[in-house]
Amino acid sequence: MFDMFQRERPARPAGTRRFPPAQGRKLGTFLGVFTPTILTILGVIMYLRFGWVVGHVGLLKTLLIVVLANAITIITSLCLSAVATNSRVGVGGAYFIISRSLGLEIGGAIGLPLFLSQAFSVTLYAFGLAESLRFVWPGVPVQAAAFLIILAVGALAFRGAGAALRSQLPIMVLIALSLLALAGGALFHETPEAGALVAASGEVGFWAVFAVFFPAVTGIMAGLSLSGDLQDPRQAIPRGTLLATLTGFGVYLVVPVLLAMGSDIQSLREDPLVWTKIAVFGPWLVLPGLWGAIFSSAVGSMLGAPRTLQALAMDHLAPRQLATLAGKQQEPVLGLIVTLALALGAVFLGSLNTVATVVTMFFLTVYGTVNLVAALEKLSGNPSWRPRVQVHWAVSLAGALGCFAVMVLINLPASIAAVVIELSLWLLLKRRERKEDWGDVRRDVYEAIIRWALVRLSNRPMTARNWRPHVLAFVGNIERRLELVRYGAWFSEDRGVVTVAELVVGDLLDLDLDTHERQQQIDAILKREGIVAFGEVDVVQNIERGIVAVAQANGIAGIESNTVLLGWPDSQERLVHFLRVIRRLRRLHQSMLIGKVQPLGPSEEGKPRTIHVWWGGLQRNGDLMLLLAYLLSRNPDWRDAHIHIKSVASNQLMKEKTEGTLARLIPEIRINAEIEVMVKPEDVTVVDLIHRQSAAADLVFLGLAAPEPGEEEEYARRLAELAEGLPSFFFVHNGSLFIGELVSPKSAAPQTN
Repeated sequence: MFDMFQRERPARPAGTRRFPPAQGRKLGTFLGVFTPTILTILGVIMYLRFGWVVGHVGLLKTLLIVVLANAITIITSLCLSAVATNSRVGVGGAYFIISRSLGLEIGGAIGLPLFLSQAFSVTLYAFGLAESLRFVWPGVPVQAAAFLIILAVGALAFRGAGAALRSQLPIMVLIALSLLALAGGALFHETPEAGALVAASGEVGFWAVFAVFFPAVTGIMAGLSLSGDLQDPRQAIPRGTLLATLTGFGVYLVVPVLLAMGSDIQSLREDPLVWTKIAVFGPWLVLPGLWGAIFSSAVGSMLGAPRTLQALAMDHLAPRQLATLAGKQQEPVLGLIVTLALALGAVFLGSLNTVATVVTMFFLTVYGTVNLVAALEKLSGNPSWRPRVQVHWAVSLAGALGCFAVMVLINLPASIAAVVIELSLWLLLKRRERKEDWGDVRRDVYEAIIRWALVRLSNRPMTARNWRPHVLAFVGNIERRLELVRYGAWFSEDRGVVTVAELVVGDLLDLDLDTHERQQQIDAILKREGIVAFGEVDVVQNIERGIVAVAQANGIAGIESNTVLLGWPDSQERLVHFLRVIRRLRRLHQSMLIGKVQPLGPSEEGKPRTIHVWWGGLQRNGDLMLLLAYLLSRNPDWRDAHIHIKSVASNQLMKEKTEGTLARLIPEIRINAEIEVMVKPEDVTVVDLIHRQSAAADLVFLGLAAPEPGEEEEYARRLAELAEGLPSFFFVHNGSLFIGELVSPKSAAPQTN
């Protein structure tokens, strides 16, 4: 079980902008960062498993394992340093970095397991120390000893982080003495056998040995959590972390050489205390170093867990009381109590091997995510990303992938369990409404992706095959036009971009209107109604020019609005204004929809909704009406709606011609629709016929012509007469680049609309 004990040992951060800072923030690079980090790195695996590693794969492959493992942690240290030198790191260390870069949901999904892992690590280290005592006192009851060790660790933590850090200095001396003793024994005593230089047992694979060794190099974030207690975090964190990581790397390159020189292969493979056989003065110098390393790691976890919990509480991801600081040293006392209770309770779980493996997975996800943060910050091109420590994005990404690869190598089921737990927490937190007052890297990444896509989109020609509706809905007041906006979203069917523009007539300088605040209100209404659209407020001199100006300016680099949506006006005068706009919009290759809709009620059981498309045959609007009807039918509220294409012929010959045209077109465009062409009776007007046929339809599409200048008022009167008998309808004018080709290729049947 000893190979599971080397875990992350974050130490103390204290103080944030919301709570009183800890007293006496005087820690420097050496005591505040280097000391806890190096003591976490040089731990139990170095003493009890390094000989086993050398004995099974030989010296050369051991050195290769050391280089590969340290490559990942050195990259992580560099990425950590880059983030720490770019902005202030507050309470919570790794959680703070992740939550401020990737958002509270991802930060919380990783921070909560991180806290539990730190708390359970106290128990794991306590068990490791208790079991190692059996080397001297074989009869020690492991469970009882672990319980007492946890109480001792908790008592030291309650004295404050400063006292705990000072207690680590003698431990560092003990570890240094044990290393000197190992070097003296290997260099100045006869070597039983030098075969370990090249020997490999063949019993254990390279990657299996790598998985056993890798936890020895973790713990590089031990000093990160002390940012609240450091005199200069931006200087101390990178210097202390990198110095400790490189020092650990150097020690791990030397120790296997000394072990290979000082012992025979058999002892390396079978004796976990082979150090005591090689070192000068044997166990008298080695065991104190071993015990000190384990105890130091336990103390670090006991200090780190409450501070992670404190940061979670400050962000309302844990009970608020856990963020309170108390006592002379301003410690998170409630968090310490919770951590101590969890660690003591875990003693009674019995075997902790499975827990230990999952804990390792959680720490590796933290390391991988920090590397990912640095990569995303660099790739996003955010001007605010100006760290003093520069790391190429490819290096950061390689470090992230390395962490996740090591997870799989160590234990695939435990890796899956850790990821599933974190994904579940993320989904849970994502459902909760949260407001963050800081920016994060997600927006930068989205903007970088959008720019990358837009540059490439501009090089691709627009064709009928690629056309999709980007709807610009004009409203005077969104609350009164919610149903119209909902239809705009249904027409886009998650394929296009919908913009809702409130037009305000007047002068921008004279209006008592905060357009930014009103836009936020519109966005809030859209979100409340579940409508995926973007709100904006436009101040215009008059309606006609305002519609054209906004329609012409709306969009960006190849994703411009191509379909203008207007609500049925309250007056014929306003309708005339809309009709005068059609010709200008057509010059912009933009279509226009004018509609009046009723709230859509629940569909009757066994009775599908009906959509009527009136095929005129002159203005070539039919293809766009058919496409809109099809897109509407793809939405859940209109699922399986029946599309009826209706047309009026003046005589039987025209009826047969229209039926033939539609019969060839419908299979070609692959839209399921029923066709009905009727001959107009002599005593019935077309308007009356449409009213009879479509009065009960859920939605009706009709063509909209572009009236000649001066004829707008007469055409508006005729439209009003036609609209009067229909509850929900849209008049559609096809002004796109692909009139007659919008839903059918050039090889399709001839177009008549």
